[in-house]
Amino acid sequence: MRLTLLYTGLFAAGGAILLVITYLLVAAIPTAVTSWSVRLPGGQVETSAFRVPDRAEFEPICVEALRSKDVDPNLRDKCVTAYQVWGAQTQRAETLSQLLRFSLTTLAAVIGLAALTGWIVAGRVLRPVHTIAAAARAASQRNLSDRIALQGPHDELRDLADTFDEMLDRLQATFVGQERFIANASHELRTPLMAMRATVDVVLAKPAPTNAELCEMAQDVRIEVDHAEGLVEALLTLARNERGLMVSEDVDLATAAEDVLDSAELSDRHVHASLEPAATSGDPVLLERLIANLVDNAVRYNVTGGDVWVSTSTAHGRPTVVVANTGPVVPTEAIDGLFEPFHRLNDRTSGDGFGLGLAIVASIATMHHGTVTAVPRPGGGLHVTLALPPAAGSGQCGDAAHHVGAASSYRL
Repeated sequence: MRLTLLYTGLFAAGGAILLVITYLLVAAIPTAVTSWSVRLPGGQVETSAFRVPDRAEFEPICVEALRSKDVDPNLRDKCVTAYQVWGAQTQRAETLSQLLRFSLTTLAAVIGLAALTGWIVAGRVLRPVHTIAAAARAASQRNLSDRIALQGPHDELRDLADTFDEMLDRLQATFVGQERFIANASHELRTPLMAMRATVDVVLAKPAPTNAELCEMAQDVRIEVDHAEGLVEALLTLARNERGLMVSEDVDLATAAEDVLDSAELSDRHVHASLEPAATSGDPVLLERLIANLVDNAVRYNVTGGDVWVSTSTAHGRPTVVVANTGPVVPTEAIDGLFEPFHRLNDRTSGDGFGLGLAIVASIATMHHGTVTAVPRPGGGLHVTLALPPAAGSGQCGDAAHHVGAASSYRL
C-alpha cells in the first residue's frame, strides 16, 4: 500500500506540474489583434497600437455606429477591430477553460490508472521479498533444507535471495556439524565412564576382593579418568577457540617448535628438525599447542622406529611449519576428514588418541587466519603444512634465531 501511494503521489505530482506548465504556456499566447488603423484625410491609413476599450461601455456605441449608414470610418474601423479582439479574448477564455477542464479530468483518470498499475507493480516487486520472508520464518534448526532459488534477472532482490540461500547452507552445515560433534562427544565421553563402571562392577561382584585386585581396579580407573580428563580438555579447547583470538603477540614459530620438541614424548621415533626463524602474530600458548598436536600426531600414528620431520621457515613471505612422518599409508580421499572432530582412519583406531588433535590444529589455524593442508607421503604417513600471516613487524623476531640453529638434527 505504501509503495502504491508513493508511486501514485509521484505520478500525480508530475502530472500536476505538467498541467500547470501547459496551461501557463497556452495562456501566454498573445492576442492576434494588437493594432488598429486610422484613415487620414487624403486616403492615407495610419496604424497604431490598439488599446482594448471597455466592452460594456464601447459595445453599445459600436452597435449604433454599425447600424447607421452615415458613420465615421475611423469609428467603424475601431469597432471592427474591437469586435475582433473581443472575439479572440472570448475564444481564448473558452479554450483555456476547456483545456483546464479536460486536463483535470484526464489527470484524475490517469492517476486512478496509475494507482491500479502501481498496486500491481508493487505486488510483483515485493513478491520475492515475501518469498524470502516466508523462507526466513520457515527456517529453523530442525528445518534448513528449503531454499528460495529465486529466478529472474540478476538484480538486488536476486542477490538478496542468493545470499540468504548461502547463509542457510552455512547454517545447515554448522548445525549438522554441531549435531555430529555432540553425538561423537557423547559417545567418546561415555566410553571411559562405561570402562570405569565395568572395572568397578567386576571387583565389587567378588565376595572378598583382595588388596591387589583393588589396587589394579584403582589403576584402571585412574587410566580412564586421565583419558576422560584429556578428552574434556580437548573439547574445552575447541569450544574456547569458537570465541576467536583473545591474545595477539609476536611469536617465533621456531622457538615454539623447539620448546615442543624438548618436552615431547618421542618414544623410539627419530626426529629430524630444521628450525629457521618464522615470525608471526597470535596467541603463543595456542600456537605452541598447535605445533604440539602436529608433533604428537606424527609420533602417535607412526611405525616402530619411524621418522618425524619438523621444519620452520618463511616461504613466500608467510611463516610456515611443516611436520611429516612415516607411518601407515593414508588414502588421498581421507585427507579432508582428518581435520574433522573424532575422525579416525581404520588404521588409527588402535591408538589411544581422541580424534581431536588435527581438529584443534585446524581450529587454531583458522583463528590465526592461517591455512593447514595435508598430503599423504608416498611411502606412508602424512606431510602437514601450516602457513600463517607474517607478524606486523616481522623483523622483530629475527634475533630469535640465536635460540635455534639454522639447521639442527635430532636423533632420539
